[in-house]
Amino acid sequence: MANHTNVLAQGIEIIGTIKFQNDMIIDGRVEGEIRSEKGKVTIGENAKIKGDVRAGEVKMFGQVEGSIHSARCELKANSKLLGDITTNSLKMEEGALLSGKMQTGS
Repeated sequence: MANHTNVLAQGIEIIGTIKFQNDMIIDGRVEGEIRSEKGKVTIGENAKIKGDVRAGEVKMFGQVEGSIHSARCELKANSKLLGDITTNSLKMEEGALLSGKMQTGS
């Protein structure tokens, strides 16, 4: 079966927990936890997340108010994280904002 990408487009708002297995792109608003054991979540530039994000890989262009737990995390320019981050590998571009504690490594 092909690898599927789930999309939560701009203009959509969800209150509650989102669980997924493959890849997910979020460009809307979420109030609640986002969870995936090994999946990859991309938080688009229009996204506003209020809750914790747990995934195998997180690529962030938008805004998260909550903690991030992942094996790999990438904070793109103009992204904003208001919370703590725990990851094995962190890449942070110039212009990204991190307001919280950071823990990297195994």
